[in-house]
Amino acid sequence: MANIVQFENVGLRYGTGPETLIDVSFALAAGGFYFLTGASGAGKTSLLKLLYLAQRPTRGIIRLFGEDAVMLPRDRLPGFRRRIGVVFQDFRLVPHLSAADNIALPLRVAGVSEGDIETPVREMLAWVGLADRANARPETLSGGEQQRVAIARAVIGRPEMLVADEPTGNVDPKMAARLIHLFEGLNRLGTTVVVATHDLGLLGRIDGAQLMRIEGGRLLDPTGALRNPPARGA
Repeated sequence: MANIVQFENVGLRYGTGPETLIDVSFALAAGGFYFLTGASGAGKTSLLKLLYLAQRPTRGIIRLFGEDAVMLPRDRLPGFRRRIGVVFQDFRLVPHLSAADNIALPLRVAGVSEGDIETPVREMLAWVGLADRANARPETLSGGEQQRVAIARAVIGRPEMLVADEPTGNVDPKMAARLIHLFEGLNRLGTTVVVATHDLGLLGRIDGAQLMRIEGGRLLDPTGALRNPPARGA
């Protein structure tokens, strides 16, 4: 199976401080499902930023979709980013847009005609349990509802890679299971999925999922099939 992502000796430093990521090397296979774990401050969010091209590394090589992402010309970044769905930890919904219009954003940016937008948006709203909140603005939604809108927005375009930062952090266990099931469905359609999480109970939910563990900016475990995953709810 071809690799969709490859990191070689990647380091990341913000300003003049110490390195946040240190000699990180790994490869993600196209169509794989990966969990990224580690304590707060370990470097998970920084690693995700490199994956979705919000940050360039201080050193090292990153190849994405078969191309050098470090040297990628700025005018090609938008096209690359449209191939990646992102669920941000702080949601980043557009405050003056309704839930439906927030979800529709990736399709509109991609140039999908308005006639082809309504149905998938309605289906996504129903799937995440927000069919009756289509016209609600983010400020009127609970944290869990905003999280579900953010997830629907990230996956509606069926991206080649989905990167999710603590996607189940603001929902109840039942909805968390439902959202992970959605990610699994996308993965079965060929989307590479990377989920950063503190919830070890999620790790055993996806057959064949692989684990990446980061500590102090270093990737301790190379991607490898989970063996003896934690018990559900651990």
